[in-house]
Amino acid sequence: MPLLLALCAAASLGSVLGSAVGPSPAWADEVAPPQEVVAGHVLRPLPLTGRHVVVDPGHQLGNARFPAEAARLVEAGGFRKACNTSGTATDAGYAEATFTWEVSRRLAERLRRAGATVTLTRDGDSPDRWGPCVDERGTTGNAEGADLKVSVHGDGSYAAGAHGFHVIAGDEASLRVAAVVRGALEDAGFARATYVAGGDGLDLRTDLATLNLSQMPAVLVELGNMRDAGDAAVMTSPAGQERFASALASGVRRWLR
Repeated sequence: MPLLLALCAAASLGSVLGSAVGPSPAWADEVAPPQEVVAGHVLRPLPLTGRHVVVDPGHQLGNARFPAEAARLVEAGGFRKACNTSGTATDAGYAEATFTWEVSRRLAERLRRAGATVTLTRDGDSPDRWGPCVDERGTTGNAEGADLKVSVHGDGSYAAGAHGFHVIAGDEASLRVAAVVRGALEDAGFARATYVAGGDGLDLRTDLATLNLSQMPAVLVELGNMRDAGDAAVMTSPAGQERFASALASGVRRWLR
């Protein structure tokens, strides 16, 4: 067989096999390119095609400037609580709201590149804006039948030596998601929180509107303690924010696959 015809036949066979077997585990754990097309042949679908994820960057940079609006009571799941808070910050003044935005926008980009539809509960990080309130954050994605919600936060514990991440769920079903996300964060080299009861990096709470009002599995991740110098150094660096986003994207893919 002439060399050119042999090469074409091999390429055609590779395209058929690629379509049949789907993505390998190693490929699925990487950030997918916008499309997998070679010579007009679609080799494999993106891993999160058809999935809808809500990403909730905690707080908003301007919340502290609008105390009346932030203090307004809203529905929180059988009780009422303040619309929002200003969040915490590092000792140097780097705001939690900015940290959560930087991680969330990176996470959203990764999930979209993997084929998912992503809804962010806010579209920027502005000192001139407040909210959205926790009831709106909690109900975002319900009407659209979203598959998962991830609320991104940083903690502010003053306990001596307190550091590390933990994942919060509002019910037993979401606690299973939390365990998957915990595994992804640990695989990325992040340590479980040293200051949360149980020491397993998981927490079950019923006082968080973002979780209570979500009709889909939902978790809230406290990615580190912003008052700890070591955690703060990672949380305020672009490289650290990329690591968090990559780990969370891996956790989302593991759960939704």
